[in-house]
Amino acid sequence: MRAYSMDLRERVLADCDDGAKTRAVAHKFSVSESWVRRLKQTRREAGRVAPAAHAGGRVAGWVAHADAIRAAVAADLDATLDEYRRRFALPLSRSALARALHALGLPRKKSRSGRPNRTART
Repeated sequence: MRAYSMDLRERVLADCDDGAKTRAVAHKFSVSESWVRRLKQTRREAGRVAPAAHAGGRVAGWVAHADAIRAAVAADLDATLDEYRRRFALPLSRSALARALHALGLPRKKSRSGRPNRTART
């Protein structure tokens, strides 16, 4: 979700400064009343109108081991996730390693968990 534009913020605050009620301003600009109240509060307390900078997201745990993962796959393309973890001492769970392989665009051997298909000639 993107932040509201500075133009909209300035128009909302201008209407509020002209004496319009919060509910009327929110209805006029199709925004929530709580957003208008928070915008006025932010201007009053912090002295800014611009949206706050994005704090960023959590970095995946496998990112620090990306080079080791690439080296492990290059060394043995046919290894399963558990074999990569054991043989190359990768401190990751199976699911984290699978997500890392997908994000890095590396191939992955999938172990068979079910019975093979029973196909016969027709």
